[in-house]
Amino acid sequence: MSIHEVFMQALSSTMTEGKIVSWVKSPGDKVEKGETVVVVESDKADMDVETFYEGFLAHIIVEAGETAPVGSAIAFIAETEAEIEQAKSLANSGGAAATPTSSPEPVAATASVATPALASQNGSNHKEGRLVASPRARKLAKELKVDLTTLQGSGPHGRIVAEDVEALSNKGKQPAPVAPPAPVPTSAPVGPPAPRTPAPAPVAAAVPGQTVPLTTFQNAVVRNMVATISVPVFRVGYTITTDGLDKLYKQIKSKGVTMTALLAKAVAVTLQKHPLLNASYSDQGIVYHSDINISVAVAMDDGGLITPVLQNADAVDIYSLSRTWKSLVERARAKQLQPQEYNSGTFTLSNLGMFGVDKFDAILPPGQGSILAIGASRPQVVATPDGLFGVRQQMQVNITSDHRIIYGAHAAAFLQDLAKLIETNPQSLTM
Repeated sequence: MSIHEVFMQALSSTMTEGKIVSWVKSPGDKVEKGETVVVVESDKADMDVETFYEGFLAHIIVEAGETAPVGSAIAFIAETEAEIEQAKSLANSGGAAATPTSSPEPVAATASVATPALASQNGSNHKEGRLVASPRARKLAKELKVDLTTLQGSGPHGRIVAEDVEALSNKGKQPAPVAPPAPVPTSAPVGPPAPRTPAPAPVAAAVPGQTVPLTTFQNAVVRNMVATISVPVFRVGYTITTDGLDKLYKQIKSKGVTMTALLAKAVAVTLQKHPLLNASYSDQGIVYHSDINISVAVAMDDGGLITPVLQNADAVDIYSLSRTWKSLVERARAKQLQPQEYNSGTFTLSNLGMFGVDKFDAILPPGQGSILAIGASRPQVVATPDGLFGVRQQMQVNITSDHRIIYGAHAAAFLQDLAKLIETNPQSLTM
C-alpha cells in the first residue's frame, strides 16, 4: 500500500497551527507532483500547499475552515485509485500512513505564496527533473504561452515566480523592463495630512452579547505583543518641522513617490550613523545587523497587523523604494507576502498620523531594538530665530527602544540627526 500523508507545515517561524482556507482539490481528484492541493492561512499570509506526491487525493482529514497543529496530517494521498478506499479506512481508524518517510522531520508538501512562491527545499528551479515554479507562474505561463523551461527563476532558491513569466512575456513590448511592475497605489500617504483620510481597516461585525473569535492574524499579534512584556523599554519624543519634506513630496509625488517611502528612506539613512539603533538584543550580546531593513506596520482589512519590510532602504533609490512599497502593501492585504518580506525587519515605523493622531507610543516588536511612532503633521505657531512668530508644519515622533542595549542619549542623538535631515536636507533623499 502506497498512501502518503499531507502534513500541516510551519509556514513561518512563529506559526504553531494553520487554518485551512480552501481545498483546491476534492477527494478522488488526480494530483501531480508540485500541484497545489490546499490553501492554508498561516499567522501572516495565505499559502498554497503543493504535494510532493503523484496520485489521488484520497481523503481530507481537516476540512476548510478548521485548524490543525503544525506537523499533524491534514489529508491522505493514494498512489492508485484502488488504494483510495484503503486510505479512507485508515483515516477512520485513526492510523498512520503505511509509507512513513525516514527523515526526522517528514515533509509531504511544500508551501508557497500565490505570487512569490517559497521553495526552501529547492536549490534551483529544477529538482530531481521537476520544474519548480509557483502555481500562479504556471497558470500565467499557460495563459501567455511562455515556456517555463527557458526561464531562470528569481524567487527563493531559483524558483520561478509570476514576475519572471511577465518579464519574458513583456520583452520587446516595453521600452525597458520593470521588476516588479508597480501596482495601483493602495495606501494613503504617510506623515503629512493627505487630501483624503483613509478609513480604518474593517473588523469582524460586532454582535452585542456574542464573542467573535480572533483571526489567525490577530492571534499572531497577541503572541507577539505578549512576548514583548518582558523587554525593558523607554520612550523619547521629538518634534520635527516638515515644511521641506512636504515641499519635496509635492514635487515628486507625480512620479509615484509615497510619503511612506520618504520617511522610511530618511530613517534608514539616519540609521547609517547610528548602527546601535538598528541592532537587537540576544543572550550572546548585541546583534549588529548588516542590512538596514525598515518594517512599516500595516493594518489588515480583516483584522490583525503585518509589517512589510523595505529591505536595504538606505541603499535603494526613492523611486524604486516607492514602487516596492506599493507592491508590498497590495500583496500584504491579499495575504501573499513571502516570510522574508515581513519578518526580516531591523527597525520599524508605525504611523497613525494618516488618521489625524497627534502622538502615540508604539510597542516594540520582538527581535528588534527600536520602533518609531509617527504622528500627524500639523501647522503650528512657532517662534522663529529672529524673534518673530511664524507658522510651521510640525509632526511629533516617539521612539520606543530596548533599554538592554540602547540608552536615552543614543535615542536622542538619532532623533536629532533624523530631524536635521528632514528639516535641512530632505532633497538628499532623492539622490
